[in-house]
Amino acid sequence: MVNLTRIYTRTGDAGNTRLSDNAEVPKTDLRVEAYGAIDETNSNLALAVAHGGLPERVVEMLALIRNELFDVGADLSTPLHPSPQYPPLRVEQSSIDRLEEWCDELGAELPSLRSFILPGGSPAAAQLHVARTVCRRAERVAWRAAQVHGTEPSAERGEGGVNLLAITYLNRLSDLLFNMCRTAAGPEGDVLWVPGTDRQPPEKRRSRTKK
Repeated sequence: MVNLTRIYTRTGDAGNTRLSDNAEVPKTDLRVEAYGAIDETNSNLALAVAHGGLPERVVEMLALIRNELFDVGADLSTPLHPSPQYPPLRVEQSSIDRLEEWCDELGAELPSLRSFILPGGSPAAAQLHVARTVCRRAERVAWRAAQVHGTEPSAERGEGGVNLLAITYLNRLSDLLFNMCRTAAGPEGDVLWVPGTDRQPPEKRRSRTKK
């Protein structure tokens, strides 16, 4: 159980923060950037639900996903350690498998795509598109963190690598969010991209001249 007794701490006023293993790092650390983008993803999902109009099944899925995103953030903020004193919160393969199953479940009801999709549809569907793109950014930052810090455990505080399953979760979630966007838009709601070679430019307005 988490017990928050005070929101402000003043400990970050010098531009530093602490990871879950209590290692002090700059706020620009890529691990901090990654779980910050996860927080953004979660906030955008909350706004999508608040818009209303999402299918009940999608809302049900998002209720669990929004909790799991906190798990992913906690995972990325905890460097890998060969023998931690307490078992850390880690993303497990079963959570990724569930995302894949849900992606297949929603995809089975969607029509085949004839082109790429432009963000759009209902306010809730458009907000899911925003969450999808932020989730993709979180994944990219997490991969950069893995390149810098590696993926191997270390007994030194703050020196352990990144759990690859946490990054995989973000990849599968962005795929699922794409199907959620389409599901929320409805069978005729996809806004398809029309390539420049196929679309007509807008007509030029005729200039009015005063006589």
